[in-house]
Amino acid sequence: MFKNVISKRAILYPLLMLSAMWFGFFLQMQGFFGSCFGAIIPLVPEGLLGILTSPLLHGNTDHIIGNSIPIAALMFLLYQFYPLVANKVFFIGWVATGLLVWLLPPIDIMTGEYMYTCTIGASGVVYVLAFFLFFSGVFKWNMKLLTISLLVVLYYGSLVWGMLPEELFYNMEEPSKISWQAHLSGAVVGSIIAFAFKNVGEKKKKFIWEYPNYYSEKDDKLWQEYKENHPEDFMELPYKKRDDIWDHLDELRRK
Repeated sequence: MFKNVISKRAILYPLLMLSAMWFGFFLQMQGFFGSCFGAIIPLVPEGLLGILTSPLLHGNTDHIIGNSIPIAALMFLLYQFYPLVANKVFFIGWVATGLLVWLLPPIDIMTGEYMYTCTIGASGVVYVLAFFLFFSGVFKWNMKLLTISLLVVLYYGSLVWGMLPEELFYNMEEPSKISWQAHLSGAVVGSIIAFAFKNVGEKKKKFIWEYPNYYSEKDDKLWQEYKENHPEDFMELPYKKRDDIWDHLDELRRK
């Protein structure tokens, strides 16, 4: 059953994340974080800072709004239904995804040319949360958590296409500004974390009828009470004595 009480952390932490994102965006609008400062720049030492800061930076209003809604929803689900590991999932996913993006060589998949790219945005974290929530429910095979997995698929199933370069689907005059590397990295990291934490927290509940030969008359309280209150129903029934053929031998002879 779902908890009737909503966790305070499930409300507070998404609000804190959204506040940090919009504050970072506000600083950008004021001229801070220009010239790729704070972004992930693959294989460039200066780009290492972006592992920590890039999820708080966005290119425009549409970009940050597009990330704010899934961040709020997925963080709520994470902290509401995975309270024991939520902080670890969020922060490990944040850092590991950023590091993986930094390690991936920025090669144009269509031309094979090396590109100098600056990656910003919280979409990598979105993918971490979505894939963790989906695969964690599957790995644990808990009915409540599987429901969360189905919700994620229902509302965010289309995220899977974001893990592929946009150039595969459209003829583009210039390289796409959408970082499929960040999406793919987040998906991989989220899936690995889900597997790593599959034995932590709520697990599959096994009901008594799932065990072989689960029924025991001694454990059936209703049956025991009935036997105590209705002893007459369990008295030995009279039965007819079996006939002995030798007792009817003379009678058979006369026939």
